[in-house]
Amino acid sequence: MAWATLSRRLSMVFAVLLLACYGASAWLQMRSSGLHEQEVVQRLSGGLAAHIAENSELMQPGGLNQAAVKDLFDKLMAVNPSVEVYLLGLDGRIEAQAAPPGHMKRERVALEPIRKLLSGAPLPILGDDPRSADAAKVFSAAPLKMGGRDAGYVYVVLQGEDYDALAANVATDNVLRTTLWSMALVALLGLIAGLAAFRLITRPLRELTKAVKRFETEGIASLESEAPTLERLSQGHDEIALLGQAFTQMTRRIAEQWRELTLSDQQRRELFANISHDLRTPLTSLHGYLETLLLKAGTLSDEERRRYLEIALGQSRKVGRLAQELFELARLEYGVVKPEKENFALADLVQDVFQKFELAAEARHQQLKPDIAPGLPVVSADLGMIERVLTNLLDNAIRHTPPGGEIEVQLRPATTGVAGVAVQVSDTGPGIPGELQKGLFVRPVFMSGARSDGSSSGGLGLVIVQRILQLHGSDIRLVPQAGKGAVFRFQLSGAQGG
Repeated sequence: MAWATLSRRLSMVFAVLLLACYGASAWLQMRSSGLHEQEVVQRLSGGLAAHIAENSELMQPGGLNQAAVKDLFDKLMAVNPSVEVYLLGLDGRIEAQAAPPGHMKRERVALEPIRKLLSGAPLPILGDDPRSADAAKVFSAAPLKMGGRDAGYVYVVLQGEDYDALAANVATDNVLRTTLWSMALVALLGLIAGLAAFRLITRPLRELTKAVKRFETEGIASLESEAPTLERLSQGHDEIALLGQAFTQMTRRIAEQWRELTLSDQQRRELFANISHDLRTPLTSLHGYLETLLLKAGTLSDEERRRYLEIALGQSRKVGRLAQELFELARLEYGVVKPEKENFALADLVQDVFQKFELAAEARHQQLKPDIAPGLPVVSADLGMIERVLTNLLDNAIRHTPPGGEIEVQLRPATTGVAGVAVQVSDTGPGIPGELQKGLFVRPVFMSGARSDGSSSGGLGLVIVQRILQLHGSDIRLVPQAGKGAVFRFQLSGAQGG
C-alpha cells in the first residue's frame, strides 16, 4: 500500500500529534483565560459584599428586616443582573435570597471558601453556587453584624445564571468560533511545515531505498551508477548515514565476492579445459600404442613390442600422476588435510629429497646443488607436506631445465624479524613466460611448449605448493634473478624456543 511507506507513516503520526497538541493547547488557553477572568471579576467586586453589609437597614432587633432585604436585592439585580445576593447564617444556612421559584438547589453554603476569602488567600476562590447542586463560582463575602456581634454573612455570587447564559451565547457565536479557526489555521500551517520538514529529513532515506530497489532489480550493474549517491549518503554520523555506510560496505563486499566468484568460475572452466587437454594427449598416445600392439601383434618384433609397451606405460604414469594431483588438490582446497606440525631440521629434509632425484638429474646430465647456511634454526611444520613442496618444486625444475643445467636449493635464516628459514629453489631453465606468471599459484599453468622434453603436465604442482604453504601461514613467490630461470622463494617459521 502507498501509505505503508515510512515517510508517510511518520507524516500521519506527526499530523495526529500536532492536532492533539494544539487541542490541548487550546483547552489550556481557554481554561487559563477563564481563571484569569474569574480573578479579575473577584478582585474588581471584592468590596461589594462589605458595602452591602454596611447597610444598617438590613437588621433589626428581632432579626432580618425582610422588607429592606427584598428592596435591596431588587435594586442590586436591576443594576447588575449578573450578581446574585444571599444572606447566610453563621452556620452557612441561606436566610434570605431573591431567586425565582424553583431555582434554588442548595439550602446551605460551605463556609470554608468564605473564610479563605476573608483571610486574604490567593484569588480566584470558588464558593458554592446556591442555584446549582454541584457548581462553584467566584463570589464576594463580608460578615454581617448586629449590635456589634456577628449575625451572619453577606454572600454575593458574582457570575450568576444570567451571566452564564449570556457568556455561553457569546462564546458560541464569537469566541469559540474565533478560537477554533485560529487553532485550525495554526494547525494547518504547522502541518505544512512539519510535512515539508519530514520530506526534507527523509529524502536521504528515500534515495537509499531507491538505490536498494535498483540493486535488487539490476544487481551488480547498478552499483557503478549509484556510487555517487551512496557516497553522498554515507557522509555524516546520523542513523541514515550509518545505514548508508553499512549498505555501501555490503554492496562493495558483494561486488568483490561476485568478482571473485566470476574469476573462480572462469578459472574453473579453464582448469577443466586445460586438464581435458592435458589428459587427452597421453590418453590418445596410450590408446594409439595399445591399438597398434593389438592390430600388429603378429608382425612386431620383441624389441618393437617392448618399446611400444614402455611408451604406453609412461603415458599411463602421466595420467595417474595427474589424477593423483587432482585428488590431492581437492583435499587441500576443501580442508580435508590439516598440517600436523613437528620440529625438524630443514637441511636434512633437503638432502633426503635430493637423493630421490639423483638418478633423474644424472639421466639429464643436470646438477643438484645444495646451498645451506650453517646454524639454521629448527622449523615447525608438517614434515610430509614440506617434503611434498620440495618434491614438486624440484620435479618442475628438473623437467623444465635443459640437459647440463643446474638446480639449486638455498637455505638462509629468515630476515623478516621472525625466527625461521628462508628457502629459495632456482634453476637455469628458460623460466616462466610473463603472460603465465600472473595466476601461477592460483590455477594450473600449462607450458608444454616451453618444455625441453615435449611432455605435457597438468601444472597442478605449484597450486598444491601454494595451498600447503598457506596452511603453514606462509606464501610462495616467483622472483626475478639475473642468470637464473625460475626462482621460487618461501619461508617457514622456526620452532618455539628453537
